[in-house]
Amino acid sequence: MLDETLTEQIKGIREKKYSSFELTEFLLDRIKDKTELNCFISINDNILEEAKAADKELERGSDKPLLGIPIAHKDIFCERETKTTAGSQMLENFVAPYDATVVSNLKRAGAISLGKTNMDEFAMGSSNETSFFGPVKNPWDETRVPGGSSGGSAAAVSARLCSAATGTDTGGSIRQPASFCGITGLKPTYGRVSRWGMIAYASSLDQAGPMALTAEDCAIMLKEMSGHDKKDSTSAQVEVDDYRALLSRPLGKLKIGIFEPLMKELDSATSLVMEKTIEELEKIGMTFTEIDLPNFSYAIPAYYVIAPAECSANLSRYDGVRFGYRCDEPSDLKELYQRSRTEGLGKEVKNRIMAGTFALTSGYYDAFYKKAQQVRRLIKNDFVEAFKKVDVIIAPATPSTAFRLGEKAGDPKEMYLQDVYTTSSNLAGLPALSMPAGFVNNLPVGVQLIGNYFDEAQILAIAHQFQSITDWHLTSPDIPT
Repeated sequence: MLDETLTEQIKGIREKKYSSFELTEFLLDRIKDKTELNCFISINDNILEEAKAADKELERGSDKPLLGIPIAHKDIFCERETKTTAGSQMLENFVAPYDATVVSNLKRAGAISLGKTNMDEFAMGSSNETSFFGPVKNPWDETRVPGGSSGGSAAAVSARLCSAATGTDTGGSIRQPASFCGITGLKPTYGRVSRWGMIAYASSLDQAGPMALTAEDCAIMLKEMSGHDKKDSTSAQVEVDDYRALLSRPLGKLKIGIFEPLMKELDSATSLVMEKTIEELEKIGMTFTEIDLPNFSYAIPAYYVIAPAECSANLSRYDGVRFGYRCDEPSDLKELYQRSRTEGLGKEVKNRIMAGTFALTSGYYDAFYKKAQQVRRLIKNDFVEAFKKVDVIIAPATPSTAFRLGEKAGDPKEMYLQDVYTTSSNLAGLPALSMPAGFVNNLPVGVQLIGNYFDEAQILAIAHQFQSITDWHLTSPDIPT
């Protein structure tokens, strides 16, 4: 069971190689053995009872696609009667009264929840070091970060604590940790997956997606997570493909775009991984051509104006009055607000709230927020033009392999530049995937595929067919078991 993918676990349960109860018990024992990784904030106390119920349902002949499969949820998704913290002291004791749509969709498909994974506080971070519950450690090297903000989910899948997990991606928070931990992670098109019940960071950028060992696993997860949701005004009324059924379709001579300036910034070892990936894709019929993205360099500054501005608005609800952390014995209402937010929120979150509030103030709005939104449109237009010439764009997922814990904690600029290859897809609302493609100094390296709007099926198919001729996605960390 240890190295089985989600696809293999589904088959194993269906063929009665083991029961959902046995699989769940095995994973719970493994989670206990790997507590030093700090992947989970909480574990579902009822998980074994839910596994027993799933086994009974299987005996009755249920055909739910994920029935009895234990998965993990990033602790940003509300789950009914379950603690949902967003990695923050502000919500340390918050118990959600309802399920997020992503959670309810996966439950409807038969999945059972192992627990909630650790994350950067309110999804603000690129290393999983801003969590109130402590940093997550990378299973490949416990002195290194797993990436963020979905670092707990990425590390849990990589360490085989579960075969699949949910994540969210605002500026790279699925793809960067997927790259650092050697797994597959997909950020869908904005609007493909409902955001209802997902604690908001930056509402025009946030998107939920699957994290798993393989593209096939992600395809299975995405189909069940997706669909129009009337509770989410940004949810798209677009038909959901049967992604798994389309994985092996003939791709023909697809044109893959390369933006050369990105390749020139890589170190020689990572550049070699990219070159070898391109060679492998050529073997399955891909052709490559250069594209131009004239405004790509403005993505990071635009993102770090827009995202903090939206977080400033979204996090104003955490005031010590309605729910969440409340300071002790405030002398008046003003002190209640000030101390509750000062004590309940971490440094990085407060920094972004302040930056975002500044960008939205009278006199600065036009110079910062409005200008950033105009640049965002230019970036989107660049992609629209590029996709008139190519079918998919290939790019690095991260500028380096996983860095050491604490290495960049004191340098916000260096930390923000971890998102240099990923934020543009969020600004444009495009689907993008990170897939394992090699190693540098025994650390995983991911390569990114960026697709056209609502064309997740195509990038999943390319990744799947790449994984059919390589085995990077099946390598596992050298952790004693």
